[in-house]
Amino acid sequence: MSDTQLADWRNHALTLESEVNKVVVGQETPVRLITTSIFARGHVLLEGDVGVGKTTLLRAFSRGIGGAYQRIEGTIDLMPNDLVYHTYLGEDGKPHVSAGPLLMSGENLSIFFFNEINRARPQVHSLLLRVMAERSLTAFNKEHYFPHMLVFADRNQVEKEETFDIPSAARDRFMMEIPIAVPSDPAILESLVFDTRYHDVDALVGKLPVDLLQFDQLNGFAATLQNSISASPTLRNYVLDLWRATKTPTDFGVKITGVDMNRLVLSGASPRGMGMVLRAARVNAWLNNRTAVLPEDVHAVFHSTVAHRLVFSPVYEMRRTEIAREMLSGIINAIATP
Repeated sequence: MSDTQLADWRNHALTLESEVNKVVVGQETPVRLITTSIFARGHVLLEGDVGVGKTTLLRAFSRGIGGAYQRIEGTIDLMPNDLVYHTYLGEDGKPHVSAGPLLMSGENLSIFFFNEINRARPQVHSLLLRVMAERSLTAFNKEHYFPHMLVFADRNQVEKEETFDIPSAARDRFMMEIPIAVPSDPAILESLVFDTRYHDVDALVGKLPVDLLQFDQLNGFAATLQNSISASPTLRNYVLDLWRATKTPTDFGVKITGVDMNRLVLSGASPRGMGMVLRAARVNAWLNNRTAVLPEDVHAVFHSTVAHRLVFSPVYEMRRTEIAREMLSGIINAIATP
């Protein structure tokens, strides 16, 4: 692909970011990370309290990239087949079957949002993970394909009753976990509360231009992008050191106050996870108009692509978010940047 085509796609990507930032204010970092995941073709976990704009963000991105948007709510009684089909009694008094959220849009499905995924049972997670990995599903004696689908999921992190933790192997299927917090800027907070245009999500999202990107061309472009952005041998060795440090942080002198570092990590980042770090870093370099990955590109995506893959001793799991943030920051500071 020519430099002109890469630049043209970049302009469209930056326009999409700019438009989404008008709809969901004060979330520039999450918007950049979601843009990165879209071009790296990776699934995403969203972390944040209720009402911080996660659904609005995804609806805005879906409008901007085109294709269909579907969502499902995680509940304790949700079954795997609820993702695939619905059964109901028709006016004729007979049972009928209609397509569920996965099958409803077929190959046009571009964003599938699973709200409160940890409220659903492990059997539901299992089906979703298979669809995420294979982007296909067998139903009604037919193979259904979702070649352009990205899965976004968020977890209810307040209630603990009737929730099921997502196992580490399942978390590893997601490229990123992106935190979305309430903005700290007082002017933005005032606007969100008192400016009525932020109260009507349908009208707000409806103002965003349609199809700024072509969802059915993203897979092809993403593959070309990965081949167009280089990573030097020095950069690769740096990333390998970061990887080793996620497994044995004590070897690199990483310390966290009040934590026994020799007992902390049960499992560091996986090979798949570090591959995703590089995929995301190449996209970040491209968005910043660079043709090679720099350490700052790795730093920009390191926490969001690695933190959710770490497996800690049970005694530290309740403080996972805080400890992971401190540990990964310590790793970045401990290893010399080339």
